Amino acid sequence: MQIGIRLHDVKKAPLEERLQTAREQGFVCAHLALSKVISENPVDDGALTPGYAMYLKKLFARNQMDIAVLGCYLNLANPNQESLKVITRRYLTNIRFASMLGAGVVGTETGAPNEDYHFEEACHTEEALELFIRNLRPVVGYAERMGVILAIEPVYRHIVCNPKRARRVLDAIASPNLQIIFDPVNLLDISNYQNSDEIFAEAIDLLGEDVVVMHLKDYRVENGSLVSTAAGTGQMDYSRIIRFMKERKPYIHATLEDTVPENAVQAREHIQRLMSLL
Repeated sequence: MQIGIRLHDVKKAPLEERLQTAREQGFVCAHLALSKVISENPVDDGALTPGYAMYLKKLFARNQMDIAVLGCYLNLANPNQESLKVITRRYLTNIRFASMLGAGVVGTETGAPNEDYHFEEACHTEEALELFIRNLRPVVGYAERMGVILAIEPVYRHIVCNPKRARRVLDAIASPNLQIIFDPVNLLDISNYQNSDEIFAEAIDLLGEDVVVMHLKDYRVENGSLVSTAAGTGQMDYSRIIRFMKERKPYIHATLEDTVPENAVQAREHIQRLMSLL
């Protein structure tokens, strides 16, 4: 696999310095969330011009870094129609930008049926899933026209909370331009983490063919809650995940999450060590 990092987890600095640091730490690809790493220039819809895309593309190439994911993590299930119009336009702009940027995918999570994107029981209802699919469909249609992959990331506390619901979304949209970011820890919650191996097996069985990016992190249980943390610093058993990547996903982009500058290299080395052993 090709191990990368979220650039907003790299020591705070202008983008070019973050890229240099990430490359020096041994990473070869990155998750780019524009608003989280670029403060020296605007990154609103109007700022995402072809020239800006080509400038960033050259910047990444100069540092020998792929853009694995262009992050656009907004709520496509927002019930406020005016807000939803703004959100949808932002997705279309990012998809168009990604087509010029050469990003692997535009990545997103799957929202909540409320305006402030918080978890509630309604997230896991049929109505919420239907709403998400309905609002996702035109965004994927635009991705098809632009030749870009949109990848959704199932998360327990969001609408697409498990592998079965993710499979339903893929089948309902039925587009090769809709794929999966597989973050195993994001499928876990304090209520189900003890069944993690079965959950991971189900995800690989139902979604494996459509996984195009991996997110790698760890977790531990603290005070009755599941807390995500850097790879190698918790209780995660990566065996099934590593075998899946080695056997079925050659050279896949795999970006670390929840690292800090002080443990990013250690987390990368932990995953690479497991890759060599399994």
